Amino acid sequence: MWPYPKIVAHRGGGALAPENTIAAMRCGLTHGFHAVEFDVMLARDGVPVVMHDTVFGRTVAGEGNVNEYTAQELATRDAGAWFGEEYIGEPIPTFEQVAAFCMQHHIWMNIEIKPVPGFEDQTGWTVAQATHRLFSGVLGRSPGALPLLSSFSFEALQAAQLAAPDIPRGWLVDDIPPDWHERLLALGAIALHTNHNNLTPLLARAIKDAGFGLFCYTVNEPARATEILSWGVDAFCTDRIDVIGPTFGSATAAMR
Repeated sequence: MWPYPKIVAHRGGGALAPENTIAAMRCGLTHGFHAVEFDVMLARDGVPVVMHDTVFGRTVAGEGNVNEYTAQELATRDAGAWFGEEYIGEPIPTFEQVAAFCMQHHIWMNIEIKPVPGFEDQTGWTVAQATHRLFSGVLGRSPGALPLLSSFSFEALQAAQLAAPDIPRGWLVDDIPPDWHERLLALGAIALHTNHNNLTPLLARAIKDAGFGLFCYTVNEPARATEILSWGVDAFCTDRIDVIGPTFGSATAAMR
Protein backbone atom coordinates (compact mmCIF):
# COMPACT_ATOMS: atom_id res chain seq x y z
CA MET A 1 0.00 0.00 0.00
CA TRP A 2 1.23 3.52 -0.86
CA PRO A 3 1.75 5.29 2.50
CA TYR A 4 2.41 8.75 1.04
CA PRO A 5 0.30 11.63 -0.33
CA LYS A 6 -1.24 11.05 -3.78
CA ILE A 7 -0.85 14.52 -5.29
CA VAL A 8 2.58 16.17 -5.11
CA ALA A 9 3.57 19.73 -6.03
CA HIS A 10 6.31 19.50 -8.66
CA ARG A 11 9.52 21.31 -7.66
CA GLY A 12 7.67 22.95 -4.80
CA GLY A 13 5.25 25.38 -6.40
CA GLY A 14 4.68 23.86 -9.82
CA ALA A 15 4.20 26.51 -12.48
CA LEU A 16 3.31 29.23 -9.97
CA ALA A 17 6.72 30.05 -8.45
CA PRO A 18 10.44 29.79 -9.26
CA GLU A 19 11.15 26.06 -9.03
CA ASN A 20 13.24 24.49 -6.28
CA THR A 21 13.30 27.56 -4.05
CA ILE A 22 11.93 28.24 -0.59
CA ALA A 23 9.47 30.59 -2.31
CA ALA A 24 8.23 27.61 -4.33
CA MET A 25 7.78 25.49 -1.20
CA ARG A 26 5.86 28.33 0.39
CA CYS A 27 3.68 28.65 -2.71
CA GLY A 28 2.80 24.96 -2.66
CA LEU A 29 1.90 25.21 1.02
CA THR A 30 -0.30 28.25 0.34
CA HIS A 31 -2.22 26.12 -2.16
CA GLY A 32 -2.78 23.44 0.45
CA PHE A 33 -0.01 21.04 -0.58
CA HIS A 34 1.73 19.09 2.15
CA ALA A 35 3.69 17.06 -0.38
CA VAL A 36 6.45 18.33 -2.67
CA GLU A 37 9.03 17.01 -5.10
CA PHE A 38 12.38 18.74 -5.53
CA ASP A 39 15.86 18.08 -6.95
CA VAL A 40 19.16 17.80 -5.08
CA MET A 41 22.75 17.87 -6.37
CA LEU A 42 26.13 18.65 -4.82
CA ALA A 43 27.95 21.97 -4.76
CA ARG A 44 31.74 22.05 -5.13
CA ASP A 45 32.23 21.64 -1.38
CA GLY A 46 30.01 18.54 -1.29
CA VAL A 47 27.05 20.35 0.27
CA PRO A 48 23.67 19.22 -1.19
CA VAL A 49 21.79 22.09 -2.85
CA VAL A 50 18.32 22.22 -4.38
CA MET A 51 18.39 22.83 -8.13
CA HIS A 52 17.26 20.98 -11.23
CA ASP A 53 19.75 21.96 -13.92
CA THR A 54 23.41 21.08 -13.48
CA VAL A 55 24.37 24.13 -15.55
CA PHE A 56 23.37 27.78 -15.31
CA GLY A 57 21.38 29.63 -17.94
CA ARG A 58 17.73 28.67 -17.47
CA THR A 59 16.68 29.44 -13.88
CA VAL A 60 19.96 31.05 -12.83
CA ALA A 61 21.64 33.58 -15.09
CA GLY A 62 25.17 33.05 -16.34
CA GLU A 63 27.30 30.17 -17.56
CA GLY A 64 29.06 27.33 -15.80
CA ASN A 65 28.27 24.28 -13.72
CA VAL A 66 26.71 24.09 -10.28
CA ASN A 67 29.58 21.99 -8.93
CA GLU A 68 32.10 24.69 -9.78
CA TYR A 69 30.78 26.78 -6.86
CA THR A 70 30.44 26.23 -3.12
CA ALA A 71 27.01 26.22 -1.49
CA GLN A 72 27.78 29.61 0.04
CA GLU A 73 28.64 31.03 -3.39
CA LEU A 74 25.52 29.50 -4.91
CA ALA A 75 23.41 31.18 -2.22
CA THR A 76 24.41 34.54 -3.68
CA ARG A 77 23.07 33.62 -7.15
CA ASP A 78 19.58 34.75 -8.13
CA ALA A 79 17.22 31.83 -8.71
CA GLY A 80 14.03 33.88 -8.82
CA ALA A 81 14.47 36.81 -11.23
CA TRP A 82 13.80 34.63 -14.30
CA PHE A 83 10.31 33.94 -13.01
CA GLY A 84 9.17 37.41 -12.02
CA GLU A 85 10.17 40.70 -10.43
CA GLU A 86 8.62 39.76 -7.10
CA TYR A 87 11.13 36.92 -6.81
CA ILE A 88 14.31 38.88 -7.55
CA GLY A 89 17.01 37.82 -5.10
CA GLU A 90 15.52 34.42 -4.27
CA PRO A 91 18.61 32.28 -3.60
CA ILE A 92 19.55 28.72 -4.46
CA PRO A 93 18.77 26.94 -1.17
CA THR A 94 20.62 24.09 0.43
CA PHE A 95 18.89 20.76 0.89
CA GLU A 96 18.95 21.26 4.65
CA GLN A 97 17.18 24.63 4.32
CA VAL A 98 14.41 23.14 2.19
CA ALA A 99 14.12 20.06 4.40
CA ALA A 100 13.89 22.27 7.50
CA PHE A 101 11.07 24.29 5.94
CA CYS A 102 9.21 21.13 4.94
CA MET A 103 9.66 19.48 8.33
CA GLN A 104 8.52 22.63 10.12
CA HIS A 105 5.31 22.70 8.06
CA HIS A 106 4.73 18.92 7.98
CA ILE A 107 5.33 18.67 4.24
CA TRP A 108 6.20 15.24 2.84
CA MET A 109 9.20 15.17 0.50
CA ASN A 110 9.97 13.26 -2.68
CA ILE A 111 13.68 14.01 -2.88
CA GLU A 112 15.02 13.49 -6.38
CA ILE A 113 18.77 12.85 -6.40
CA LYS A 114 19.99 14.72 -9.50
CA PRO A 115 23.76 14.15 -9.79
CA VAL A 116 26.11 16.27 -11.84
CA PRO A 117 27.52 13.75 -14.38
CA GLY A 118 30.43 11.88 -12.85
CA PHE A 119 29.24 12.42 -9.26
CA GLU A 120 26.51 9.76 -9.14
CA ASP A 121 27.89 7.69 -6.24
CA GLN A 122 28.96 10.68 -4.17
CA THR A 123 25.61 12.45 -4.61
CA GLY A 124 23.51 9.40 -3.80
CA TRP A 125 25.57 8.63 -0.71
CA THR A 126 25.63 12.21 0.59
CA VAL A 127 21.93 12.94 0.06
CA ALA A 128 20.90 9.62 1.63
CA GLN A 129 23.12 10.16 4.66
CA ALA A 130 21.83 13.70 5.12
CA THR A 131 18.24 12.47 4.89
CA HIS A 132 18.96 9.68 7.38
CA ARG A 133 20.40 12.16 9.85
CA LEU A 134 17.46 14.56 9.50
CA PHE A 135 14.91 11.79 10.03
CA SER A 136 16.77 9.67 12.57
CA GLY A 137 14.12 10.45 15.16
CA VAL A 138 11.31 8.80 13.18
CA LEU A 139 13.12 5.77 11.77
CA GLY A 140 11.17 2.60 12.52
CA ARG A 141 7.85 4.42 12.80
CA SER A 142 5.13 4.58 10.14
CA PRO A 143 6.63 4.46 6.59
CA GLY A 144 4.66 7.59 5.75
CA ALA A 145 6.76 9.56 8.25
CA LEU A 146 9.81 9.23 6.00
CA PRO A 147 10.58 10.98 2.71
CA LEU A 148 11.14 9.03 -0.49
CA LEU A 149 14.44 9.23 -2.38
CA SER A 150 14.21 8.90 -6.17
CA SER A 151 16.58 9.21 -9.09
CA PHE A 152 17.04 8.46 -12.78
CA SER A 153 20.58 7.42 -11.82
CA PHE A 154 20.69 3.73 -10.93
CA GLU A 155 24.20 4.26 -9.55
CA ALA A 156 23.06 7.10 -7.28
CA LEU A 157 20.27 4.95 -5.86
CA GLN A 158 22.68 2.06 -5.30
CA ALA A 159 24.89 4.42 -3.28
CA ALA A 160 21.83 5.70 -1.38
CA GLN A 161 20.87 2.10 -0.59
CA LEU A 162 24.29 1.46 0.92
CA ALA A 163 24.41 4.76 2.81
CA ALA A 164 20.91 4.67 4.31
CA PRO A 165 19.07 1.41 3.58
CA ASP A 166 16.16 2.38 5.84
CA ILE A 167 15.27 5.48 3.77
CA PRO A 168 12.79 4.34 1.05
CA ARG A 169 13.77 4.57 -2.61
CA GLY A 170 11.95 4.87 -5.93
CA TRP A 171 13.59 4.34 -9.31
CA LEU A 172 12.84 6.99 -11.96
CA VAL A 173 12.55 6.01 -15.63
CA ASP A 174 11.20 7.73 -18.71
CA ASP A 175 10.45 4.50 -20.60
CA ILE A 176 9.88 1.42 -18.46
CA PRO A 177 12.52 -1.18 -19.45
CA PRO A 178 11.75 -4.91 -19.79
CA ASP A 179 13.87 -5.71 -16.72
CA TRP A 180 12.12 -3.19 -14.46
CA HIS A 181 11.21 -5.84 -11.89
CA GLU A 182 14.75 -7.17 -11.47
CA ARG A 183 16.20 -3.68 -11.21
CA LEU A 184 13.71 -2.56 -8.58
CA LEU A 185 14.55 -5.65 -6.54
CA ALA A 186 18.28 -4.97 -6.93
CA LEU A 187 17.77 -1.47 -5.52
CA GLY A 188 15.48 -2.61 -2.72
CA ALA A 189 13.13 0.05 -4.12
CA ILE A 190 9.52 0.33 -3.03
CA ALA A 191 8.25 2.16 -6.11
CA LEU A 192 8.70 2.84 -9.81
CA HIS A 193 8.43 6.48 -10.91
CA THR A 194 7.73 7.03 -14.59
CA ASN A 195 6.55 9.40 -17.32
CA HIS A 196 2.78 9.07 -17.49
CA ASN A 197 2.94 9.49 -21.28
CA ASN A 198 4.77 6.16 -21.58
CA LEU A 199 2.59 4.21 -19.16
CA THR A 200 -0.12 1.76 -20.25
CA PRO A 201 -2.89 0.10 -18.20
CA LEU A 202 -1.15 -3.26 -18.71
CA LEU A 203 2.19 -2.02 -17.39
CA ALA A 204 0.50 -0.26 -14.49
CA ARG A 205 -1.26 -3.47 -13.51
CA ALA A 206 1.94 -5.51 -13.75
CA ILE A 207 3.84 -3.10 -11.50
CA LYS A 208 1.06 -3.03 -8.92
CA ASP A 209 0.61 -6.81 -9.02
CA ALA A 210 4.34 -7.17 -8.32
CA GLY A 211 3.83 -5.23 -5.08
CA PHE A 212 5.48 -1.91 -6.00
CA GLY A 213 4.22 1.62 -5.67
CA LEU A 214 3.63 3.50 -8.94
CA PHE A 215 4.29 7.22 -9.21
CA CYS A 216 3.95 9.36 -12.37
CA TYR A 217 5.36 12.67 -13.55
CA THR A 218 4.27 15.35 -14.54
CA VAL A 219 0.47 15.30 -14.86
CA ASN A 220 -1.17 18.65 -15.57
CA GLU A 221 -4.58 17.74 -17.07
CA PRO A 222 -7.38 16.68 -14.69
CA ALA A 223 -8.81 14.23 -17.24
CA ARG A 224 -5.46 12.49 -17.64
CA ALA A 225 -4.98 12.44 -13.87
CA THR A 226 -8.33 10.72 -13.44
CA GLU A 227 -7.46 8.21 -16.16
CA ILE A 228 -4.13 7.07 -14.72
CA LEU A 229 -5.53 6.90 -11.19
CA SER A 230 -8.16 4.51 -12.56
CA TRP A 231 -5.29 2.31 -13.81
CA GLY A 232 -4.00 1.93 -10.26
CA VAL A 233 -1.37 4.68 -10.24
CA ASP A 234 -0.71 5.55 -6.60
CA ALA A 235 0.44 9.14 -6.92
CA PHE A 236 1.72 11.81 -9.29
CA CYS A 237 3.31 15.23 -9.30
CA THR A 238 1.83 18.23 -11.05
CA ASP A 239 2.83 21.72 -12.15
CA ARG A 240 -0.80 22.86 -12.16
CA ILE A 241 -1.31 23.09 -8.44
CA ASP A 242 -3.92 25.75 -9.18
CA VAL A 243 -6.04 23.24 -11.14
CA ILE A 244 -5.25 19.86 -9.56
CA GLY A 245 -5.50 20.29 -5.81
CA PRO A 246 -3.99 18.16 -3.03
CA THR A 247 -7.21 16.16 -2.54
CA PHE A 248 -7.79 15.45 -6.24
CA GLY A 249 -8.76 11.86 -6.93
CA SER A 250 -9.79 10.99 -3.36
CA ALA A 251 -13.18 9.77 -4.57
CA THR A 252 -11.52 7.63 -7.25
CA ALA A 253 -9.19 6.12 -4.66
CA ALA A 254 -12.08 5.36 -2.31
CA MET A 255 -13.86 3.39 -5.01
CA ARG A 256 -10.86 1.11 -5.70
